[in-house]
Amino acid sequence: MQIDRSKRPLSSGRINFTPPGFQKFNLQNGLKIFFSEKNDLPIVRINFLVNSGSRFDENEKKGLGNLLAMCIDEGAGKLDALQLANEFEMLGANFGVSCNNDTNIISLQVLSENFLPALKLLGNVIMKPHFSEENFNREKHKVLVKLNQSKAEPDYIADVTFEHFLFGKDSPYSYPILGTEQTVQNIQNDSIKNMYEKKFAPLNSSMVVVGNINQDLFQKELEQVFGEWNGTSLTEDQHINHLKSFKILYIINKPDAVQTEIRTGHLSSNRDDTDFFQKQIINLILGGQFSSRLNLNLREKNGYTYGVNSRFNYLKEAGYFAVSTSVDLKNTVNALREIYSEVDKIREGITQNEMTFAQSSLTKKYPSNFETFRQIAANISAKVIHNLSDDYFEKYVGKVNSLKLNDVNSIAASSIHSDQLISVLVGDAKKISSQINEKEFGEATILGFDDVFYI
Repeated sequence: MQIDRSKRPLSSGRINFTPPGFQKFNLQNGLKIFFSEKNDLPIVRINFLVNSGSRFDENEKKGLGNLLAMCIDEGAGKLDALQLANEFEMLGANFGVSCNNDTNIISLQVLSENFLPALKLLGNVIMKPHFSEENFNREKHKVLVKLNQSKAEPDYIADVTFEHFLFGKDSPYSYPILGTEQTVQNIQNDSIKNMYEKKFAPLNSSMVVVGNINQDLFQKELEQVFGEWNGTSLTEDQHINHLKSFKILYIINKPDAVQTEIRTGHLSSNRDDTDFFQKQIINLILGGQFSSRLNLNLREKNGYTYGVNSRFNYLKEAGYFAVSTSVDLKNTVNALREIYSEVDKIREGITQNEMTFAQSSLTKKYPSNFETFRQIAANISAKVIHNLSDDYFEKYVGKVNSLKLNDVNSIAASSIHSDQLISVLVGDAKKISSQINEKEFGEATILGFDDVFYI
């Protein structure tokens, strides 16, 4: 049978999908548990969340939360770092620790039959870390080496400098998660221990568990492992005030660079605000997919880049809109001009055809966000961090489909602000600045990367 590929296949109708549910309960010590049963494979996934991300770092010790994450599994309980790693490996466990702006995340994925011994190891890491001076010095050296290497990575430079100028130097979100060479040098092992004592406590933590395990048995095992863990630290409310931005252009000089990394955007509303779903539609059309307006302009029409994307990025206490791309040096200003132009045009509204396509795209790919244990745990973790409603997953598709064109266009006009765009260009400053017409873009501020966090 031959298929006529000149005709688009007919849609089979709306997808009937029920997202995985979850149960909530607290241990006697106050540790919050979010459990979702998934029985198709004999696997259990844990995300242990602690409110100790980089935004809680001390002013002169940026990078503290990240270094804590790197040190906490370097020996725990009766096991040194190598023995601990070997124990996880013998259980076939996938174990990791990471730090982001808002949280430290300790993750564990293991076969159900090895869950209890793996859980005990996890409990030792969380409750009985060694924090030896030798391990601290080694991990601190790794961070300093990575920071030095990052100076050669234009995309990293663009990302961290853009967020620094976006949030402003007084915001805890304006510094890299890794910190800077100067601030990391200020961190000592006692700083790590003090942050651990202050932040790692049941009332400041949550555990997301997804897997093939009985809830009653699982709850008893949790009480056995974590029942004696007590701490006085409470969740710290850290409300952050953000100043309104204005249109400005920064050039971060990377001499002899042949490409320019472009980041431009402005602050936006938080994740739990009511305009989230309208912004999902707007962003998909502007730069959130391959057939977006930005990609059709910069890639397909003008050939300035291999790809460009836009996004609304959400932290716990902040949100922002951003456009990112990399272009040939000679096309820097042309590309920036087209980005500004598309941002202006999206404010004028989208068409009904664009709207219908975006709604279909968002809803039909939604089930794919819940295929794996890792994905389900990540989605529930995001719900916890952003304090979303318990029925958020169930209502997602309905809310997307219920959006009206006029409502989306109204949000586009009120949430995208071309007069507030903060732009960062990382490349050869001499060659970039020669392309800039100050009447069009305003005067550009030229800086070296090492100067950015100290101006």
